[in-house]
Amino acid sequence: MNLRKYAALLALFLIANLGYSQSFQFAFVSDTHIGNPTAQEDLERTIADINANPNLEFVVITGDITEFGSDEELKLAKKLFDTLQKPWYIVPGNHDTNWSESGSNSFRVVFGAETFAFTHKGYLFAGTGSGPNMRMGPGQIPRENIVWLDSVLKHMPDPEMPVIFLNHYPQDSSLNNWYDVTDKLRSYNTQLILHGHGHNNREYRYDGIPAVMGRSNLRAKEEVGGYNIVTFAVGKASFEIRKPGIASLPRWIEVPLVKHDFANDPTKHHRPSFAVNKLYPNVKLVWEYQDDSDVGAGTAVYKDLIIATNTTGQVYALDSKAGKRRWTYRTNGKIYSTPAVANGYVVVGSSDDHIYCLSATTGKLAWKFKANRPVLGSPLIEKGVVYVGASDGHFRALDLKTGKLLWDFDQVNNFVVTKPLLYQGKVYFGSWGNEFYALDAKTGQLAWKWSNGSSNRMFSPAACYPVAANGRIFIVAPDRFMTSLDANTGEVVWREQMKEGRVRESMGISNDGKLAYVKTMDGQVYGVSTSANVLQVDWKSPLQLPYELAPSAIVEHKNVVLVPSHSGLVSALDRQSGEVLWKYKSSNSLMNPVMPLGKNRVIVSTMDGKIACLEYVPAK
Repeated sequence: MNLRKYAALLALFLIANLGYSQSFQFAFVSDTHIGNPTAQEDLERTIADINANPNLEFVVITGDITEFGSDEELKLAKKLFDTLQKPWYIVPGNHDTNWSESGSNSFRVVFGAETFAFTHKGYLFAGTGSGPNMRMGPGQIPRENIVWLDSVLKHMPDPEMPVIFLNHYPQDSSLNNWYDVTDKLRSYNTQLILHGHGHNNREYRYDGIPAVMGRSNLRAKEEVGGYNIVTFAVGKASFEIRKPGIASLPRWIEVPLVKHDFANDPTKHHRPSFAVNKLYPNVKLVWEYQDDSDVGAGTAVYKDLIIATNTTGQVYALDSKAGKRRWTYRTNGKIYSTPAVANGYVVVGSSDDHIYCLSATTGKLAWKFKANRPVLGSPLIEKGVVYVGASDGHFRALDLKTGKLLWDFDQVNNFVVTKPLLYQGKVYFGSWGNEFYALDAKTGQLAWKWSNGSSNRMFSPAACYPVAANGRIFIVAPDRFMTSLDANTGEVVWREQMKEGRVRESMGISNDGKLAYVKTMDGQVYGVSTSANVLQVDWKSPLQLPYELAPSAIVEHKNVVLVPSHSGLVSALDRQSGEVLWKYKSSNSLMNPVMPLGKNRVIVSTMDGKIACLEYVPAK
């Protein structure tokens, strides 16, 4: 090597190491929860404090920016953060995405993105969003965010550059797909993870990667809120709590910033087990399709096509025999609406404020209808009429062939995410405003509405798919109550909490109408009598799942009860005995409603973008 080339390489080495060794400070803010009674004042105080500190070079904000994810809360948060006089970087948390009236769309519209990446004095800072998105369950980093992170890491200017990863959630089983991220991070020089969610300052280690949880900015029971000031210096990251306008508390932790030898780490880190798939030889995988985005809704079938959607706004068809794409149509917003198919048409709602009708054969647009806000509700098609709710306070009936508005009920409190039920001439659905509605199916006139009486919107009967039998409507909600209502009058027949388990949002109906199936948070499945005048359990399955949150509906097909879970497991139960016929784990992410396909096949889809066809041997 000649002297000039050696000198140049030495200079680059010194510059690189100088960048890594330069000291700097930044503000680490988390869990601002705008919408909380003290949140705005707490954040304004923090921002003023940050602006007054010349030593802080930038600000990172790690999720739960709002309390309910509403557009109003997001816009207020943006207005407040815009008063920061330093660069700031932000990602969403579960409160911003799970109850979002925009289908998790407004966060990226208001803030410009749900991810960020930047370099600062030799370090790469990369942050991704995290759900759960529009469906209750464990957190999940969206599939498209993981694809983005992979691209960012692969295109770093220096593959040896130290990486600081930021997310709202802990990178453990609090996230269904934590290992998809930590495996990528361990392939690079990742030195630290920063996150929120727990509202406390704590030190962790995820798959060998050092991590720090930051406190909430809320004051809680204290006089003022607070945040962390982080100092990178001499190969260490030190953290001190800053009480805005009052004082900095002594350093509470110091984390070495070093390159870890992950490749030679002998530790066996926890990973989800798929061993259950070896226990049931009577079910097998026929094909599997992997999307590059989340699949946040169920599927539909038309002849030999499986119709699916994703959160990049696509509606697409897969060949039912091989799982290959046949056609694709793109909308301009994320989709969390399960498509409905009838008479050769596919109808689906999008967070771009439109209802779309496509040819089921070709994917070509037949018509689209403009709502005033995102359309997150799943459509129901019956006798040439499309019934669907949106986030604009409206529930509509449209003509399937033309898209013409037949009627419009404009008095919905808050937004709709459910699939409506048509029963005895009425359309039934709940909203995230604690109310449940019955409309005349022909005119859209309000027949009755019922409220659970709660002031907490998160207890709304909004996510469950209601079921009906014997002149009664059955619903479950996050308040742990199951309710039976008179289908004609809306009067409460009974409303009870189960003694054996805690119902939440997942339910279904038996084909003979005798049982309403419910899944509890404690992992049990019950058959509740649809004719008794109290909550009467007629049937209990021996199935025992772990702690379970998935709101996805339970489906019965040819005497097989199909139960989806929040960890990618489908359990098939015998209708008569409740015995487990088979189980199959396709993923570790939340499963959408299972779709029967013919006599002995089912289509399962999960939030991490997997769609799979399973074939099982029918029970004798």
